[in-house]
Amino acid sequence: MTRTSSSPASRPPAPTDGADSALVWFRRDLRADDHAALYHALRRHRRVYCAFVLDTDILDPLPRADRRVQFILDALGVLDADLAALAPGAGLIVRHGAPREQIPALAAELGVQALYFNHDDEPDALRRDAAVGETLLARGVQVESFKDHVIFERSELLTGAGKPYGVFTPYKNAWLREITPFFLSSYPVERHASHLATGPEVAARRGVPALADIGFEPAGLSAALSGGSAGARRLFDEFLERIDRYGETRDFPAVKGPSYLSTHLRFGTISIRVLAREAWRRGYAGSGASAGAQTWLSELIWRDFYHQVLHHHPRVAECAFRPEYDRIAWAEGPEADADFEAWCQGRTGYPLVDAAMHQINQTGYMHNRLRMVTASFLIKDLGIDWRRGEAYFAEKLIDFDLAANNGGWQWAASSGCDAQPYFRIFNPVSQSEKFDPDGKFIQRYLPQLSRLPPALIHAPWLAKPAELAACGVVLGRDYPEPIVRHETARMATMARYAVVKDRGFAPD
Repeated sequence: MTRTSSSPASRPPAPTDGADSALVWFRRDLRADDHAALYHALRRHRRVYCAFVLDTDILDPLPRADRRVQFILDALGVLDADLAALAPGAGLIVRHGAPREQIPALAAELGVQALYFNHDDEPDALRRDAAVGETLLARGVQVESFKDHVIFERSELLTGAGKPYGVFTPYKNAWLREITPFFLSSYPVERHASHLATGPEVAARRGVPALADIGFEPAGLSAALSGGSAGARRLFDEFLERIDRYGETRDFPAVKGPSYLSTHLRFGTISIRVLAREAWRRGYAGSGASAGAQTWLSELIWRDFYHQVLHHHPRVAECAFRPEYDRIAWAEGPEADADFEAWCQGRTGYPLVDAAMHQINQTGYMHNRLRMVTASFLIKDLGIDWRRGEAYFAEKLIDFDLAANNGGWQWAASSGCDAQPYFRIFNPVSQSEKFDPDGKFIQRYLPQLSRLPPALIHAPWLAKPAELAACGVVLGRDYPEPIVRHETARMATMARYAVVKDRGFAPD
């Protein structure tokens, strides 16, 4: 087992290295507490500036009403206020442009000796960070980066043969063997907050722009996602009241089962260490034996797992983790495009699938069980390349995270790490009957079906026209006929995936 780690707060502070000032570059870590890069900068330097760049390389291609942009600006406002609360006069410097230009320019303006930031292992982020680092190092500016977004990263957990894990359960077992309070301890930023830079030069540069200032408009962000780090803490406190029931409720989209913290985790408005520490304490440490906490911690470990997969196999951002699955011939052409459009718009004729797609289109969120159901339907009922669905989710999800989104889609496509076997194909009707038995979720997003009883709502095409008419529903007028028959599609999928089986590449 190989283990490496940046220094957590439990280690004694290092002496000040003599450098006068540093810049902390915030990215997917929008909080002022338990922040690795900020802690280390404050501990080592007498004057620390904080900055965020509204990255035009990311923002320019987005629609002008994007919930993620609204979430980020909201979180930046809270972060700015939290920094000022730690040290009156401190605050967040916000720039708008390309980080490759903005960060070196700001470092030069402020005359800092070092740049600090937390790791981001997405391929584009690694290239961006390398470019910024190369520029600053050439100017004699020190560059330091730290683990912050996961508990174990990169090569911290390896097999006995020194290889990255490709199956989740052994990875989880290794994670649980290695975890100690050392890895879960928080970075006490407030202990060194007096080193936050204050004064006229900070006041002149700080300030969070409005959406209109950067060319965006309101996108209808849910109140549950407002409030930045303070909002994240409120959500977490509420979830802790029901975490013991998480394992029983998490798969039912009409029930308040999930933590709803995925967006806050994505943008770092709450620390993964805070969440994992509480889950571990309740589920495993001491007398803790909460089955719900254990199940939720397992989900957090899946997150670590997918991030280490992306680190070791960055090609998964474009290709199948298991290369043999790239031999599959996906449906293409006008008919496939029409099916894809029907899936995107929630017009497949399968109520649970359509309700889930309406949820993501209307709110930017989709329940985790439904992410699996809709992905399976697109891939294995419609025969459409998983990359098209992955890209659509990347466009719509507020909590979009490349590692998790890619891992989930490749799991559904059977092409990824520890994925479901290709012959396991979700039946959208039985999934609906099992996880939305009363049709409450369907009724919420498909009000035209709200008068249908549970016996009819999961597969309305199986009902007699008179039964539907009595409930005010006519298929083809009020709700579409199914665009594909599941049993027929299942046979087509088995034939499509035969290229894997026939060449000796059957799943383990």
